Amino acid sequence: MPRQSLECVIFDMDGTITRTNRLIFDAFNHIVEIYKGERWTDAQISALFGPPEEGALATVVGQDRVDEAMRSYLAFYREHHAELASVYKGMPEILHELKSSGVKLALFTGKGRHTTAITLEVCGLGKYFDKVVTGNDVMLHKPSGEGIRSIMHDLGVTQEGTFMVGDAVADILAAREAGIRIASVLWDSYGRERVLREQRDLTFESVEEFGAWAIAAARKKGS
Repeated sequence: MPRQSLECVIFDMDGTITRTNRLIFDAFNHIVEIYKGERWTDAQISALFGPPEEGALATVVGQDRVDEAMRSYLAFYREHHAELASVYKGMPEILHELKSSGVKLALFTGKGRHTTAITLEVCGLGKYFDKVVTGNDVMLHKPSGEGIRSIMHDLGVTQEGTFMVGDAVADILAAREAGIRIASVLWDSYGRERVLREQRDLTFESVEEFGAWAIAAARKKGS
């Protein structure tokens, strides 16, 4: 359990709250097929992750064609969202319980603001978050802790009362840099083995396991 009352939980999005990896990989391959006539593996696409989509697409199509590629990417992402992506079962209930207990909730994702907005809208998740920081909102992307520090400053929460929840090594490193604790979740982590080699404060194998901890911590805050 936390060393003090739980003030804030900062969530990653992809692979943590939403099952969006297939959508992301297919959206990128949509662009790769248009511009290169190829189809890349998940590992090849994962290697582009870090900056938001515009930066990753520049690697594929060149900087001068990013805007047109981004329009195609976003059109595919929205059109296929319901088919290829979903919220992990039980996660909306966890977010509701945390928020109802007075815990501040934030989202810190490497996604760009456009795809983040689409996912929040389609999945009905926007109402839960007091602050959203995307890859377009920071100068230094994960594994930098810049986004976490921005969230803590704007929400007025302490390092001791804040947890980061994410599925990737970048989430661990960002949390460490920002001086907060990290709960690594492994229910859909594409970097599971690398995550397990890092030092973590808490590790959860399932949404149910995470929910039991989070709700108990929230109720303790409200008692």
